[in-house]
Formats: sequence, C-alpha cells, structure tokens
Amino acid sequence: MRLDGIGLFVKDMATMVRFYRDVLGFEIQEGENAINVYLIKDGTLFMLYERNKFESMTSRKYEYIKGLNGHFEIALYVDTFEEVDKRFADVISKGATPVLEPTTEPWGQRTCYIADPEGNLIEIGSFNKPFQR
Repeated sequence: MRLDGIGLFVKDMATMVRFYRDVLGFEIQEGENAINVYLIKDGTLFMLYERNKFESMTSRKYEYIKGLNGHFEIALYVDTFEEVDKRFADVISKGATPVLEPTTEPWGQRTCYIADPEGNLIEIGSFNKPFQR
C-alpha cells in the first residue's frame, strides 16, 4: 500500500472550500456545494468530505470536536523565515484564526499556526532553506 491522500471531514463545505481556495491558495476544481472536493497540492492529494454524507455512506455516527482541535495539523512549508511572517500576516488578514504567531524554535524552525473555520490546525513553517525530501 502507498499513501494516496489525506481527507478532511467538513461540516460546512462552502465555507471550507472558500477558505482553502481563497485564503490558502489551494486550486479547487469543484464548486462550493460539492459533496466531495479533490485537489492536488504540491503532489499530495487533499480531499474535503461532507461529514453528514460520509456518515450516511458508512451507516455510522461520528463525534467531531468543536473549536480548535488537536488531533492533527496540516503543515505547509515556505523557503524563508521572512516568508513565514509574510504568509501568516496575509492569511490572518483574509480571515484565518491566529493560534501561534511566528516564532523561531530552538530546533531552528520558524513556525506559526493558524486554524481553518472548523478549528483544524495549519502550520506554516520554514528551516530558512528550500524544501528537501
């Protein structure tokens, strides 16, 4: 098996599509009223699924945390420390919720955290050099 992508279960598809498209710049082909939204971000498949449709499909009820959640983060990388600060200011000005202002950590990473409209954590970070796998 290989990792195919990451899915996020969402309550309000239109709001989440607008956030990931308009605030974070993800390229999204589907409309705001789609049941499932698929996009590729830097070679990674990222999906938004409507919670209630997934529950119907699996015939199960799931619990979802309200507000900020600490189950996972979506990590976005930029090449420079300055870009961390710039991107943080930009997404906050577009409506993202600030969680941690840009900070240089003892391990050498400059990082910050925001949250999407449903409380999912998103990190914007850099080790002040282009990304390498």
